[in-house]
Amino acid sequence: MARDKKKRGLGRGLDAILPGDVEELLEYGEKSGQLEEIPIERVKPNPFQPRREFDPKALEELAESIKSQGVLQPILVARDGEDYVLIAGERRIRASKLAGMEKIPAIVLPEKPSDEQLVFLALVENLQREDLDPVEEAEAYRTLAEKFGMTQEEIARRVGKSRPAVANALRLLKLPPKVLELLRERKITTGHAIVLLEEPDPDRQVRLAQLAARRGLSVERLGLLVHGREDKKRRARRKTKSPEILALEEELSMELGTRVTIEKGKKKGKIVIEFFTDDDLKEIISRLSE
Repeated sequence: MARDKKKRGLGRGLDAILPGDVEELLEYGEKSGQLEEIPIERVKPNPFQPRREFDPKALEELAESIKSQGVLQPILVARDGEDYVLIAGERRIRASKLAGMEKIPAIVLPEKPSDEQLVFLALVENLQREDLDPVEEAEAYRTLAEKFGMTQEEIARRVGKSRPAVANALRLLKLPPKVLELLRERKITTGHAIVLLEEPDPDRQVRLAQLAARRGLSVERLGLLVHGREDKKRRARRKTKSPEILALEEELSMELGTRVTIEKGKKKGKIVIEFFTDDDLKEIISRLSE
């Protein structure tokens, strides 16, 4: 009988993503009805869980729900000796611990999946729930590439992403740790991070990322700050400027959050401040008025 994919515990689309033997394990776990109440203390985390951060407030809310209604969806585990290894349901088990639960309902698979299968199961569940931050997602792809020798094309096909999306995610890991931390905390976006990859100076990458986070700069305005030094005509003009003028340009650019150029002639000069939108202009005027 055909399976109703809408009712599957891990969501739709896994048939096209997971290796066949993992699919068979999931099918066995669901069809066998091997639902048990197992001790939470005997459940070991998935060592390849890509998610590192869990929203404390969301966990507290889920814990309150569990106190009143119980765990509505079983976790998925596999036997590992006398213990169990968690395959899916990290949030549920964390919230159950907060709720003071000693046991949790679980579908128990009869054998432990391979390391590669554990990576995919955890990664796919989180991607489908959109639970991963951009850095966690990139680190998961790196694990697949380095530990299992998978190409970007293979990773993309297995997780349902485009190859450029996987490639861009992996590129993010080249950024300095301080920038990645802002990305983890979602204080800057993946768009900001991709723009920052085009800045060759790591120290300036950090300064620009901090500025974008602090001031809420758009990706376009950040691009002005990054690309302002790359234009050929601009580079030629920069060669004729004194270090003092260049330092002032950088200081003003960082202060106003947009590209600023200073043209100094023999008798007069001008300062050019670039912007994209009316809101950009209003904010720049506001900062100049402080």
